[in-house]
Amino acid sequence: MRNALSTVLSKCADRPEFVFLTGDLGFNALEPLRDRLGERFINAGVSEQNMVGVAAGLARTGLKPWVYSIAPFVYARPLEQIRNDVCLHNLGVTLVGNGGGYGYGVMGATHHALEDYGLLLSFKGLRAYIPAFAADVSPIADLLMERSCPAYLRLGRDEKPKDFSAPAYGPWRKVLDGAGAVVVAVGPLAGSWIEALRSLPESKRPSFWVLTELPLDSAPPPQGFWADLKRADHLIVGEEHVAHGGAGESLARLVLERGSAPRRFTLLSAQGYPSGKYGSQNFHRAESGLAPADILKALEPKP
Repeated sequence: MRNALSTVLSKCADRPEFVFLTGDLGFNALEPLRDRLGERFINAGVSEQNMVGVAAGLARTGLKPWVYSIAPFVYARPLEQIRNDVCLHNLGVTLVGNGGGYGYGVMGATHHALEDYGLLLSFKGLRAYIPAFAADVSPIADLLMERSCPAYLRLGRDEKPKDFSAPAYGPWRKVLDGAGAVVVAVGPLAGSWIEALRSLPESKRPSFWVLTELPLDSAPPPQGFWADLKRADHLIVGEEHVAHGGAGESLARLVLERGSAPRRFTLLSAQGYPSGKYGSQNFHRAESGLAPADILKALEPKP
C-alpha cells in the first residue's frame, strides 16, 4: 500500500498547499513523490517529535501537511505533539503509519503498532483510516485532501485473493453474503480471511463486512449491517489491534446502546507475544488467534 500511496500523492503534487514530511524513511517507494514535490518534500530526519510539531505549524498557516514514518514512530514517539500541537487545535495534519499491526514481523515489538488507533482515537476530532485493499488508498487520499481535521492513515499490505474483486470503497462494505453469523474485520486482516470464508457453504457462511474508518460516531454501520445482525445470533469482530480501545469494543458498545446485541459476541484481537518469540506477521497473527483457521473455529457452534 505504501507504493500505492506514493503514486496517488504524486498526482496531488500540483496542489500548492500539499507538503509531505518523512522521518528519513520511504526508500524505494517515495522517490516519485519527492521528485514531484521538490522543496515541499521534507526529510525531517530521525526526529519524529519535531516533525509533528513542524507539521502542526505548517497546518496553522493553511498548508496540508502529511507526516510519514513506520507506524509506531509516527504515533508513539510523538504522542505529546499529536495531542497538544495537532489535536487540541484541530489542525489538518495527516499522520501516515506504515506497517500497522504486526506488519514489520521479525523486527519485533518496537516496530509493531498494536494500540495505535485506539490511542489516537482518544483525542477529540481525530479520524482513523485503515485501508483493507490497495485500491482503497486512492479514495481515502482524496477524502483526506478535502478534510481539514487530524487524521491517521494506517497502511498494511493488500491480502485479498487475486481472483476476488472488492466492492467500491466505503467506510463499511459487505464483501461476502451468507446466512450464518455476522463477521466484521478491520483493514487488511479482511483480505486474509476471504478465501477461508467464501469456501463455506452458504448456510454456514457468515455475512462478512469490512470496516475501514473510525470512530464509529463518524462512520456508523449502514442499515444493511443492522439487518444482517437482526437475523444472526453471533457477531464476530477481528482486528490486528489490542482489544482495549479498538473497533470491537466500540462496536460492542454501539450494539448494546441500540438494543441490538446478538446472543453471542466474539472479539479476535492482537494478544501481544504469547510465546515471547518474534516471527513473521502471519506467525504473530496465528499466536493471537487471527489466522484464517481461527475465524473458521470462531464460527463453530458452542457445544
